[in-house]
Amino acid sequence: MKKYLAEMFGTMVLVLMGCGVAVSLNCSSDCSNVVNAATVIGTAMAFGLSVVAMAYTIGGISGCHINPAITLGVFLSGRINAKDTIMYIVFQCIGAFIGSAILYLLTSNSTLTGTGANDLQSGVTMMGGLIAEIVFTCVFVLVVLGATSKTNGATNNFAGLAIGLALVLVHLVCIRYTGTSVNPARSLAPAIFQGGSALSNLWIFIAGPFVGAMLAAGIWGVIADNGKKSAK
Repeated sequence: MKKYLAEMFGTMVLVLMGCGVAVSLNCSSDCSNVVNAATVIGTAMAFGLSVVAMAYTIGGISGCHINPAITLGVFLSGRINAKDTIMYIVFQCIGAFIGSAILYLLTSNSTLTGTGANDLQSGVTMMGGLIAEIVFTCVFVLVVLGATSKTNGATNNFAGLAIGLALVLVHLVCIRYTGTSVNPARSLAPAIFQGGSALSNLWIFIAGPFVGAMLAAGIWGVIADNGKKSAK
């Protein structure tokens, strides 16, 4: 139960801090300021730094997935069993809802609006958004699988930093297309609180990351030195 609670807390922090900065900098679902470099960089850094902070806080307890797509990729790579996979995803979603609820309470008692929900950006089609989420989730999950691989030896000590920086990079590229999800839990809770097109387009931010995670696991299974390992 401790590792499940750790995943819940970590995901709560990711959503509260990452989406909170997106709202504060007005890099929200309509991304009216997405062409403003400061809003994009600030939001990207918030998500990346949240992952780094949580990696070194709860990494030793749960592995700090705080993302159902990562958990799926880890499961398909044989590093976690089915029970933990399901429980991780459930508690990640609970944590995301807690983070979104806190942010909603904050914005409801201020002049800010929204919960940092993902949505298709101006001029981006459903297909474009889906492709972006698949591709960038694949890249991100592949970094996670590689950085945390036992074959990397001493570099495992820097896995949290590598993963956080990878998330920053992914956000810098992907924000203009979808606001960057690569994390179904991060998209689910804010969309439910925010509603509108963010909710109607939610399927993109669930299907895309899961497909991307499956692709990443497949690629890692091909290129990894030790291949797949059996789940404990």
